[in-house]
Amino acid sequence: MTLKVLAVIPVRFASTRFPGKPLALIKSKTMLQRVYEQAKKATAVNQIIIATDHDDIANHARQFGAEVMMTRQDHASGTDRIAEVVSRLTTTFDVIVNIQGDEPFIQPKQINQLAEVFSDNSIDIATMIKPVSGMQEYESPDVVKVVIAENGNALYFSRWPIPFFRKEKDEKKICDTAYKHLGMYAYRTSIIKKIATLPVSVLEEAEQLEQLRWLQNGYTIRTIITDTETIAVDTPADLIKAENYLERKTN
Repeated sequence: MTLKVLAVIPVRFASTRFPGKPLALIKSKTMLQRVYEQAKKATAVNQIIIATDHDDIANHARQFGAEVMMTRQDHASGTDRIAEVVSRLTTTFDVIVNIQGDEPFIQPKQINQLAEVFSDNSIDIATMIKPVSGMQEYESPDVVKVVIAENGNALYFSRWPIPFFRKEKDEKKICDTAYKHLGMYAYRTSIIKKIATLPVSVLEEAEQLEQLRWLQNGYTIRTIITDTETIAVDTPADLIKAENYLERKTN
């Protein structure tokens, strides 16, 4: 069965660390345009919508040919913004892919992998992970870690080092066991409608990770392991890293 897939890029102008970052230039193109052009290369995707609450972002997206949906300003997360898009669609899709608006070099192959995993009817939600690169990532609270079951389903996500190695911290063993969450999601359409109505859970509030709300309410999250991680732009300083990355790619 061929799945019908919608990719949504939820974008907001307001950002504590970097206001207006979707419109920040990386060389000759904005970050948002780069995200959109990468998403367009994903062969599993049938349609792309940029979901935003800001006129400047909407106008810019339309200038480079993107389809835009204006959404409410009070959404707490990208998932909530995507749920509004889904509720207003007149076309039916099997799978919704959440494409982060601050990942200008997102890999089309990874988007395809996320979408194609839903050929397994048992999967509710899918996300991308990679082995931690070393002790710095493993111990950093800024890096979300995940432990997984043998079937690839996520058991738990945390900002703290998991699994906890009680006897000794062997770096090789840690890198073979611990995974970093990359924050790319895909959902079955019927599932995103349900998870958007769930109240904040105790675990989510403790770790400030919305995926814990889904796990605590019994939904499964299938993980896909990748070795590739591109640059996310969270601060103005990250723009320099992004430009250097682009320079290396083109030379």
